[in-house]
Amino acid sequence: MSSSSEIVVAEPFDQSGASSSSYSREYISNDTRPFTRSITYGRHYAAEPFDSEKLPVTLVSEIQRFLRVANLIEFENPRVAYICRFHAFEVAHNLDRNSSGRGVRQFKTSLLQRLEQDEEVTIRTRKEKSDIRELKRVFKYYKDYIIEHGGDCSLEHRQRLIKYRAIASVLREVLDTVTNAADSQAVADGDSIRAKSDFYVPYNILPLDQGGVHQAIMQLPEIKFSVAVIRNVRGLPFIEDLKRRVAHIDLFDWLQFCFGFQKGNISNQREHLILLLANTHIRQSNKQAHTPKLGDGALDDLMKKFFKNYTEWCKYLERKSNIRLPYLKQEAQQYKLLYIGLYLLIWGEAANLRFMPECLCYIFHHMAYELHSMLIDAVNMTGEKLMPAYGGESESFLNKIVSPIYKVIQEEAMKSKNGTTDHSKWRNYDDLNEYFWSPECFQIGWPMREDHDFFCVNNTGEPILRKDKGSTETTEEDNCEENEDGGMGAVTDEGRKQKWLGKTNFVEVRSFWQIFRSFDRMWSFLILSLQAMIMMASNDMESPLQVFDTKILEDIMSIFITSAALKLIQAVLDIAFTWNARGTMNSSQMKKKVLKMVVAGIWIIILPILYSSSSKRYKCYSSEYGSWLGEWCYSPYMVAVAIYLLTNALDMILFLVPAIGRYIETSNFRICTVLSWWTQPRLYVGRGMQESQLSILKYTLFWVLLLLSKFSFSYNFEIKPLIAPTRQIMKIGVKDYEWHELFPRVKSNAGAIIAIWTPIIMVYFMDIQIWYSVFCAIFGGFYGVLHHIGEIRTLGMLRSKFQALPAAFNHCFIPPVKSKSSRMGLFNGRFKKASHTEKNGLVKFVLVWNQIISRIREEDLMSNKEVDLMKIPFSPELLSGKIRWPVFLLANKVSVALSIAKDFVGKDANLLRKIRKDDYMYMSVMECYESLKNILEILVVGDLERRIISGIVDEIEESIGRSSFLEDLKMSALPCLHAKLIEMVELLVEGDEDHHVKVVKVLQDILEIVTNDMMLKGSRTLNALNADREIEAGSAELFSHVVPELFASKHSIHFPLPDSNPLNEQIKRFLMLLTIKDTALDIPSNLEARRRISFFATSLFMDIPTAPKVRNMLSFSVLTPHYLEEVTFSTKELHSSQEGVSISFYMQRIYPDEWKNFLERIGSENSDNTGDDIKEEDLRNWASYRGQTLSRTVRGMMYYRQALKLQAFLDMAEDDDIIQGYDAIERGNDTLSVQLDALADLKFTHVISCQLFGSQKSTGHPQAQDILDLMIKYPSLRVAYVEEKEEIMSNKTQKVYSSILVKAVNGFDQEIYRIKLPGPPNIGEGKPENQNHAIIFTRGEALQAIDMNQDNYMEEAFKMRNVLQEFLRHQGTHRPTILGMREHIFTGSVSSLAWFMSYQETSFVTIGQRILANPLRVRFHYGHPDLFDRVFHLTRGGISKASKTINLSEDVFAGYNTTLRRGYVTYHEYMQVGKGRDVGLNQISKFEAKVANGNSEQTISRDIYRLGRRFDFFRMLSCYFTTTGFYFSSLISVIGIYVFLYGQLYLVLSGLEKAILLEAKIQNIQSLETALASQSFIQLGLLTGLPMVMEIGLQKGFLTALKDFVLMQLQLAAVFFTFNLGTKSHYYGRTILHGGAKYRPTGRKFVVFHSSFTENYRLYSRSHFMKGFELLLLLVVYDLFRKSYRSSMAYVLITYAVWFLSLTWLFAPFLFNPSGFEWGKIVDDWKDWNKWIKQQGGMGIQQDKSWQSWWYDEQAHLRHSGLCSRLIEILLSLRFFLYQYGLVYHLDISGQNKNFIVYLLSWVVIIVIFLLIKGVKVGRYYLSDNHQLAFRLSKVLLFLGVVGTIMALSFVCKLSLMDLIVCCLAFLPTGWGLILIGQAVRPKIEGTALWQFTRLFAQAYDYGMGIILFAPIACLAWLPIISAFQTRFLFNEAFSRRLQIQPILAGKKHRK
Repeated sequence: MSSSSEIVVAEPFDQSGASSSSYSREYISNDTRPFTRSITYGRHYAAEPFDSEKLPVTLVSEIQRFLRVANLIEFENPRVAYICRFHAFEVAHNLDRNSSGRGVRQFKTSLLQRLEQDEEVTIRTRKEKSDIRELKRVFKYYKDYIIEHGGDCSLEHRQRLIKYRAIASVLREVLDTVTNAADSQAVADGDSIRAKSDFYVPYNILPLDQGGVHQAIMQLPEIKFSVAVIRNVRGLPFIEDLKRRVAHIDLFDWLQFCFGFQKGNISNQREHLILLLANTHIRQSNKQAHTPKLGDGALDDLMKKFFKNYTEWCKYLERKSNIRLPYLKQEAQQYKLLYIGLYLLIWGEAANLRFMPECLCYIFHHMAYELHSMLIDAVNMTGEKLMPAYGGESESFLNKIVSPIYKVIQEEAMKSKNGTTDHSKWRNYDDLNEYFWSPECFQIGWPMREDHDFFCVNNTGEPILRKDKGSTETTEEDNCEENEDGGMGAVTDEGRKQKWLGKTNFVEVRSFWQIFRSFDRMWSFLILSLQAMIMMASNDMESPLQVFDTKILEDIMSIFITSAALKLIQAVLDIAFTWNARGTMNSSQMKKKVLKMVVAGIWIIILPILYSSSSKRYKCYSSEYGSWLGEWCYSPYMVAVAIYLLTNALDMILFLVPAIGRYIETSNFRICTVLSWWTQPRLYVGRGMQESQLSILKYTLFWVLLLLSKFSFSYNFEIKPLIAPTRQIMKIGVKDYEWHELFPRVKSNAGAIIAIWTPIIMVYFMDIQIWYSVFCAIFGGFYGVLHHIGEIRTLGMLRSKFQALPAAFNHCFIPPVKSKSSRMGLFNGRFKKASHTEKNGLVKFVLVWNQIISRIREEDLMSNKEVDLMKIPFSPELLSGKIRWPVFLLANKVSVALSIAKDFVGKDANLLRKIRKDDYMYMSVMECYESLKNILEILVVGDLERRIISGIVDEIEESIGRSSFLEDLKMSALPCLHAKLIEMVELLVEGDEDHHVKVVKVLQDILEIVTNDMMLKGSRTLNALNADREIEAGSAELFSHVVPELFASKHSIHFPLPDSNPLNEQIKRFLMLLTIKDTALDIPSNLEARRRISFFATSLFMDIPTAPKVRNMLSFSVLTPHYLEEVTFSTKELHSSQEGVSISFYMQRIYPDEWKNFLERIGSENSDNTGDDIKEEDLRNWASYRGQTLSRTVRGMMYYRQALKLQAFLDMAEDDDIIQGYDAIERGNDTLSVQLDALADLKFTHVISCQLFGSQKSTGHPQAQDILDLMIKYPSLRVAYVEEKEEIMSNKTQKVYSSILVKAVNGFDQEIYRIKLPGPPNIGEGKPENQNHAIIFTRGEALQAIDMNQDNYMEEAFKMRNVLQEFLRHQGTHRPTILGMREHIFTGSVSSLAWFMSYQETSFVTIGQRILANPLRVRFHYGHPDLFDRVFHLTRGGISKASKTINLSEDVFAGYNTTLRRGYVTYHEYMQVGKGRDVGLNQISKFEAKVANGNSEQTISRDIYRLGRRFDFFRMLSCYFTTTGFYFSSLISVIGIYVFLYGQLYLVLSGLEKAILLEAKIQNIQSLETALASQSFIQLGLLTGLPMVMEIGLQKGFLTALKDFVLMQLQLAAVFFTFNLGTKSHYYGRTILHGGAKYRPTGRKFVVFHSSFTENYRLYSRSHFMKGFELLLLLVVYDLFRKSYRSSMAYVLITYAVWFLSLTWLFAPFLFNPSGFEWGKIVDDWKDWNKWIKQQGGMGIQQDKSWQSWWYDEQAHLRHSGLCSRLIEILLSLRFFLYQYGLVYHLDISGQNKNFIVYLLSWVVIIVIFLLIKGVKVGRYYLSDNHQLAFRLSKVLLFLGVVGTIMALSFVCKLSLMDLIVCCLAFLPTGWGLILIGQAVRPKIEGTALWQFTRLFAQAYDYGMGIILFAPIACLAWLPIISAFQTRFLFNEAFSRRLQIQPILAGKKHRK
């Protein structure tokens, strides 16, 4: 029988017989053919393993386990391995008979070939007669081992059990199939065949199968209680039906049976709920008496957390909650579990619907009703039992509930066209979710009516207006009773056409008016304040009390007319901006908006009329004599204003008493809804956000002080100085203009006044941001000092405070011990407890400290010697409270003590007092003395020697006891003794037997020094011994006989000493005490190690909550999203060079000390740093841990687990166990180790959301293996990914998406859960969608969001228990829902740019967020390592938002959402996490552009709008200036510069400035020139750096801060930050106007390499270079035409800042470009630039290859821009025509003619130029190929014609050289303006000659600008000193650390 006939199944056959037909032919037949290959293979069959990892995606989940097991057992049982592969082939064939799946045919062919190869070979290796018996034999072996060792917890058996369980599970599955086939029995359905046996059910944390009951985590009482209640199904309906399907059932199985959830979802949420119950129960049981079952408190706590949002939703919609509990306690517990389980299952399978929390509430509302109906056996009107509307079929919940809503989300997102479509044309997540904020959502019904308008995505029709709330509400009875059509509460409307609902509640309109609309109160306040100050200054007030003068008061009160106008604008904007949401807005809201507009319109009429009619008509009253009021007057206008202000009285009351406001906003009482109806739209979010009165008082005080300072400055330095000059300018009459004045009849020189006042007004609106920075620095610094920030900044401070660390550690990290006796004296128990805890805590502190030092050593931040100096000896004497401090504290103390003692004259007490002044000195002396005694006691074993040494010691101690030490001993011999002791200890450390003689000699020398040199009166011991000898021998010579005999015997000393670890450590420590000098004062030498230790020590003195025991702490997860970032540097990456420098070489040069420590740690003898003898894996890890890689992040996060295990050990272990040491216990005590692992698993989970892991596995991408290696290295690590595979359904290939969680088992990734998705999850922004699909696999009550460029540290991980306790602290009115933590930027150590960025980020994440959290109460979430209240956020939309484009900065929206939903965000600085940042200018600019894009989208978002409208006034100010306001202020500052310069240009070119100044000189008016130069205001922008300086001062000392600040300026920090200002303002303004926000990948690798000129030009051409050239042109023109009447000094004062700005924007990219002035690079850049600028673009040509492709891409934002935005762009472009209009009238050729014809003639010149260029182009097209000569002649004639024309004009019309220069200055801006206009109207002219002409001109302009930029760079490159200077300021940090940066820049490297 051929092998192919036995294996290949060619004919189609039914499912049931598939296995039978195949296996029967093999297993029943007898093979009698000769075995021809037995000699080759023999008994030791060793074929290559078949690849079990690279499998077709469609098959991997079904067959991979068989192939993996086959590889595992192939060596020992090759025939069984063959059978497993055969079974895998059959399964694959049955799944895809036609091999239509991708890669299936190739796989089946490969496997078939392997089976043919192995068939004959393996059949001879079997030990039984048949394959079935062989299979049973092997299966029985694994089964018996599992049964025998099932409860064994030793590490060896644990690992083997895991492996054997997996093997046995697969073998059981194969055996069942084979047995059924051999017996010719019908095989059960496919599901039961593929079901895995009880031997191994893949699990995440809890092995809930029968085989896992013996595992330690399942033995925890809280887990047992939780599992028991989940498995209690007593009393549930349909139990008998369910038991027929499932053997062991629980509540989740019952819910699956009823509602049709997926199996993976059931398993996932079962474990999820058990862990939540267990963790909640253990804390509740500590509060109450210990109970042997799950307490109601734990369940009630979870019910409250899970259903708080649901119950509020029901209350808001005035619906009755469908969570209904019975009165019986036992039944109530079961009901609660069912409700929580139901919600978790809905949430776990909701996919993208998880971003829509109220949609989930809607689904749960109806399913909870169905659940309750089933539980109470409710019947419908026909008498049938009520059953779920969608039944319990497999995946019915996904297919019938989730998928329809998902399709709506997906189709709406597709309408966005990747975020380029206008927001009003499509509904995002928020729009769809907010539909469920209205009672109309119940019209969707249940089952859902898919013909409802909600499901309509076609917006061709007009939105329909919603009815009023009352007319559409269905009653609760309708909701609770089943309608005849099967829907609950559904309103059918047959024959009605579906219409698109449109936006819901809000429309994201792209307009700068959004800023005013969101923060209208702030803008109104600033505008009214400006008006009031102008009024006050105009009335020449000399005293603030003059404001009560009736006339002045009435003038000031005119601001309320402006206020009414602003309110009218706001009302109009509200209607205009919400027009597209009218379809979902109820009529009452529309009426309110119209009514507000009407009321504002009425006031805008009444107030001006009354003001004008009642002006100066007062009614006056005199008060009583002596009253301070005197006479007071009022007018009808004042009365009207008082009435107008009455509407604000209620707001003031609610502000002062926040509790009332909170109640009104959240109450459903009619009077409350009426009161809140007028002020705010009634929305589900944004209600009840008021803070406590204390918080309000704090941030009100902050803003009152700030505003007083700002207004005082503005009034005295900005407004008041301009009043008098303005009056003078208005009086001066200017008649002769230097151009054709378009508005000659305008009086009072209005143009000049506008030009002067506008920049000042813009500064007025902008400088409040500067004042915020100043006050942030002051308040943040004060707050930091109060909270001990930077208390330990240096090693000296650390040494001085080290003795206090154990007590501080004890307070922070040792859980308080509950006293058994509650009745104690006031101080008794406290002191008793403190005494016990202090001793216990000392031991624990030493253990933790040593673990921290060990981890720092493992990270290669310390050398072995430094570790010895830093560690604290661990010995039993710690239990008595005696501690030996680390040697780095005691360094040089012995030497100093010796120097003091040897020359000391006086009494013993004085010497002792002098030594005891320094505690460390006294301790070191005592320890040396004790160590010497101990060593001698062990070393000296001879009887005589021991007696002599013991006697001498007694004599010395006797001298000390009677205070005659200095009298009896000579101290001058101490240095000699010291030297000999060092020699002796060094010999003891070496332990070389050959040195026995040397040791004896040293001992004899020591004895001689002590007895002869030191003991003045001789040794009594020796004297006594001498006397005995004299009696015995009668000799008078003592010492000559005694001493030589001492130690002469070989057995007199025990050398080498016993090999004992504690003894060796003691000797080494003794040697260090004797020898370590001042160098130890700088230990550790690594700056990062110093910083970490100092911060850890500082944090112990901060306000940290007391840590609970690990078992009682809150559980938490870490979630890390990952896309394509580096996991671990590959070998190729390490050694491949970029510009001649490899990553390995770079790392070794940047981290030389860490490289040296690394070599020491691995025992490398390498000294030349080539790394040739280093394992590649070690080198890869070392380099990866210094980059921004995933492996670095995972290592850091896994410190949490290590810290938890150590802390659990300290909680559980007795003192004796602790003394043995944690490492020894963990290795030697398997039982304890397993318990520690169980507690760590209970409390901590780390999930990486590797979105592409599935596709990387299938393609064999190296990153997949790197990720698997991480899982193998950290067994508790979990990876979630999205699998995309094709399935054949109804003969059609369909893509199926699943969320999968895997872990490492037996060296492979093991699938744990698989949850099918309704479609591709990436609908919105990538990162939040990636987080969302994986969040269902996280566990615990808290969730930490960690990016993959972050790091963590062991010492910080110890604080996690403390941080989590913050969730249980109630601060103010809201409990914390997000805990913020500080970050350390670890990428700021080399280049200056990285240093600047590091300080900037550090400032924001420390002092900035410190102020945001307290007192301002507006800290949100910024993508940093914040901890989320997990249950709060999973019921409220998750930890980010994901709508395309609008949620580009997805993280901050989590903070917005939390605050709007009455959450509370705090910030805590006692814990830090590492963070990587971009380190190159191009990377930084891309990052800043991305953030600016995100902020512009935030500006138009509903979240910012609601925060701005719902916050009280002062909190609203905080929100504005700390979010979008910062970017808008940056934009205003840049626009202010333009306004100032164009104002100056107008004044200069029109002749107004000249005329005004000449008039001023005639009249001797000095203030006019001051006014005209007032725009040269001091550059207060530097003050925005104050917070940074303050924070550096707090952390490093203010002297260091000052030094760093000066150094930063010398390294051109001002240039860097000014350049960043341009980036922010450009992208923020452009995105608001046109859109185009997108994610910009920056890359996270180290960048110290040169960027080409082309790359810089592409990045900065439009954002910086063009604006820089424009400013430069303005300055040049201004300078040309002001010289005749304005001094140069005045010009410098006015324009110095603008010159700096323009030059910075033009040349900063080249200044900060490494090797930017190296001649070789310059030449290469020039070639590359010319190639790029001339390269034709087209399909598939990237923008970095062609100018044309780049130019089209640069205009992408305009392609989707609206009409209004295009018009604004055109209007802004018209500014370039001002040059031409003004300059042509200053030409000599114009002859002082001011006629408009002159301007028109200039356009004729431009048209002629255009025609000439067009002619050349046409000639090139038609003549260049065939008529080269004619074409060249025509060009020569054109050139001669132009030259001739210019010469003729110069002779005839007096055209001068200056005229030609002025013409260039005039016409060049005009050409650029025409290009911009052409780009704006591209849709109208594209495809025409105009568009081609526009492109041609744009290319010419770009080429010209490139040459202008390139020329000075090339010139400077000739000077070598420039390149050296650039390298110095760019890498000053590297030079200061003596790093070898030059080889890196030079591109040298050592090749491996």
